[in-house]
Order: sequence, then C-alpha cells, then structure tokens
Amino acid sequence: MGWLNKIFKGSVNRVSRGHYDGHWHEGNQSEHTRDAYDESDSEDIARAIALSLAEQDPNKGKAIDPDYSLEEDEQLARALQESLNTESPPHQNAPVENVPTESIPAREPHQHVLPSSGFRTCAGCRKPIGHGRFLSCMDEVWHPQCFKCYACNKPISEYEFAMHEDQPYHKSCYKDFFHPKCDVCKNFIPTNKNGLIEYRAHPFWMQKYCPSHEDDGTPRCCSCERMEPTDIKYITLDDGRKLCLECLTSATMDSPECQHLYMDIQEFFEGLNMKVEQQVPLLLVERQALNEALEAEKSVSRMIIWLFCRQCFVYSQLICSYFLSSQGHHLPETRGLCLSEEQIVRTILKRPTIGPGNRIMDMITGPYKLVRRCEVTAILILYGLPRLQTGSILAHEMMHAYLRLKGYRSLSPQVEEGICQVLSHLWLESEIIAGASGNAASSSASSSSSSAAPTSSKKGAKTEFEKKLGAFIKNQIETDSSVEYGDGFRAGIQAVEQYGLRSTLDHMRLTGSFPY
Repeated sequence: MGWLNKIFKGSVNRVSRGHYDGHWHEGNQSEHTRDAYDESDSEDIARAIALSLAEQDPNKGKAIDPDYSLEEDEQLARALQESLNTESPPHQNAPVENVPTESIPAREPHQHVLPSSGFRTCAGCRKPIGHGRFLSCMDEVWHPQCFKCYACNKPISEYEFAMHEDQPYHKSCYKDFFHPKCDVCKNFIPTNKNGLIEYRAHPFWMQKYCPSHEDDGTPRCCSCERMEPTDIKYITLDDGRKLCLECLTSATMDSPECQHLYMDIQEFFEGLNMKVEQQVPLLLVERQALNEALEAEKSVSRMIIWLFCRQCFVYSQLICSYFLSSQGHHLPETRGLCLSEEQIVRTILKRPTIGPGNRIMDMITGPYKLVRRCEVTAILILYGLPRLQTGSILAHEMMHAYLRLKGYRSLSPQVEEGICQVLSHLWLESEIIAGASGNAASSSASSSSSSAAPTSSKKGAKTEFEKKLGAFIKNQIETDSSVEYGDGFRAGIQAVEQYGLRSTLDHMRLTGSFPY
C-alpha cells in the first residue's frame, strides 16, 4: 500500500493602488497570493489520491495554477480606464477582448461606476471613493480602510495578501486558517526547494505529515500503521514494536485471553460446515519465540526433504511446498504460524503491565511442549495486536490447519494462501456486521437495563475506531500486491462468490486450483 504525495502551488495576481484628485490615477502595482488549495481538507486529499494514482514517475507533478499574466491584467486595466474616459454609460457584461475565459471572475461583478459624475463606489462601504487614495483589486475599488481581512476584520495594508473563496486574507491569517499542518509534529508543512507545499498522506487513514518524517525515525503503530504524533506517546512493547493507544484498547496480550477469540473463530468455521475436530493448541507468543519456532519448523522440513529426495523427487517437492506455504504472512514480520512438528515454545502466560515511559513490563512467559497427535501441533500468534487483527491472523492460520487436517496436499502457495486470506476476509466481514448489530442492540438495551455494555475486546458492539480498523485490515487484504496473498485472494474470492465456498473447496481438492 503506497503512501500519497501532495503538492500545492500558489499563483500571483496584480492589484493597483491609486488616488483621485479630480482625475483618476492608478499605479503602484502590488501582488496578492491567490488561494491555490481553496478546497476543503478532504477534497485536497482526494485530489492527492488522484495525483498519486496518475503519476508513475514521481518527478511528474500536476499543480493547480490559475495564474493571471501581467499582460492580461494590463489589458484589463486599460479596458477599465477607457470605459471611464468615455461619455457613454458602460455596458453590463461587456466582453473583454484578448482575455481568457478562465481569467474572468465566475460571479458577475457589481457595477460601481457612476458615469454622470465619474465617481466610483467603494466595494466595502458602498460609498463614493471621493478625493484621496483608493485600492483597485478583485475587479472592485476600495477605500484603504475598507479593504479588510475576512478572518480578523482588520484592514489589509500589506502589498501581498491571500484569497480564499473570493475573500481576502492577511497572509498570516490565511496561513493559520488554511496552510496544512503536519499531523505528526503539528507544525506547518514546509515548502520544498521549489517553493511548493508538499506532504505525504497515508492512503487509508489520510494522516498528513512532512516528508522528512519518513526518514527521521518517527515510529509507526505496528497494527494500524499510523505515525506517532509528538503530543501522544505510543506504547512500546518488549520487542521494540510500537502500539497506538486506540489499538491498545482491544489488544490481545496473553494466551488465556486469546482462548475466547479462538472459540469464536471455531464457531465461525462450524457455521461454514468446516468444523475442525482435533484440539489444536493456540499460543500467544513474543516475536522472538515466533521466529525461533519458524526456524525450527524450516529445519525439520529441510531434513525430511533430504531423507526422501533419493526415493521420490516429486514427493520431496510436495513437502517443500507444504511447509513453505505455512510459514506465516508476507508482511515485514511473521505474525502467525501453523506448526506441524514437535518442539518447545515459550508462550505468554499473564498479561503484562504498562510501566513508566509507556513501556510493557512484567512479561511472564513459560515453556510449552508441542506433541504431534495429528498433522497440526499448534497455532502461534504474535501478541500485542488488537482483537480484530489477531482474529484475522488466527482465521488465516485456522484455514491452514483445516486444509492440512482434511488432506489438501497438492496446493500451490498462491492457492493455499489465497483461500486462507478469503477465510480471514470473511471472518472480518462477519465481525463488522455483528458489531454494527451489536451497537444497535446495546443502544436499545441501555434504556431499559443498567447492566454494562459489552466491552470492545469481546464479540459484539464495536467502537468507531474498531470498525475503522476492521475496514483497514480488509483493505490490506484486498489491495495486497503480492502474488501468493494478493493475487491468490482475488482469485479465491472470485471463485467463492461465483461458485460458493463448498464447491470451491471441492474443486481445490480435485484439481489443486480455483474453479474458473
């Protein structure tokens, strides 16, 4: 999932100052910065998505730049001056020659010229300009004291000012109101070497941040991937991972706590007529224990392949594919494993506490000996992830266990990982739907009962963040770019939607592929 890049570029228009002493005198051209990103913040990011998708070359940039050229402004000024010198009254909506259509204001300007006396009317106070200084800008004339900032209502005396939705602003007021701020450091996003405002945005959460934060070591939450803001301290797990406070609320921290989730997913599989009769242990482990178990499984697979390679080369290839396809996720770190061999694994026995500096402490672990009673000895899940993310990983590994226990032996990594991602996706959908109905049920029950509402860590009502996190995890599955997990999921979900889950599994057992 790529991050988005957004560039803003301002433009400059000319404004004239002058005075009246019986004759009109205009001159002293000054500049004002026209609003180049006067859309709402959500529209800015939507445009950033469109730019990101359209640009294959990062050096290609599109900017909003409705510049008025100096030549065009001079033509407008001359046309206005000629209209003042003529004795005939000016015509409404008269076209201006040699001026591009996009340069003419969208709304029709009010007519403030009084041909009988030659006086002009101030666009601010609606009184005649009279003798003295005046400003000419925005197709109007103003008393200097009447040309005010829309934000602070004070006169704009500077030569440069900003515009937003046809309203003038001091440059400082405009920056306070409209210049994008970094969601990480909370400062105004600086301009790049070309003088353009450039920022990055997470493609799902739309968290905006300075480009420098990608290289300055700013940590991300290991679950939702959002960057840690300077005013909020993320939780530091014992293996160095960072966990944001929203993800911490429903985080699964030890093996006993995870058993309730395990039973929920077993019931989900039973509802799909995919019951797993064997009692497969579920263990929540630290990152180091997960990596050690992975290496132990790989070493055993290499030994089995070596023993059989002289007798049956084809059989050795099947075993290799079988083990390699169950080595967890393709994410930057392994988060789940479905084991087949006997070994001793250290599991988390008690939920740790949060100590000084928001660091995890008092982690209690213990050894657990895996015994091979069937084709699957255990399922291992990385601790410290929110319930929905833990459940999606567990549903994926449960599908690996189901395939192994039901004799699906000749599946390619793309087919096996793809169907496992399909089950993970289906479970997430069921949880989000159940959470929505749970919210409605708990809302109606609260009016007639004083009992506590279901906690966010249990199946049922979901907080707004949990629903958003569930959508994020689904989006990760759907947009995965890898061959095994991404392409495999898309082929698998298409087959399930067209033929049904049971027919898809039957076809996989017979042919080792998805039906098309």
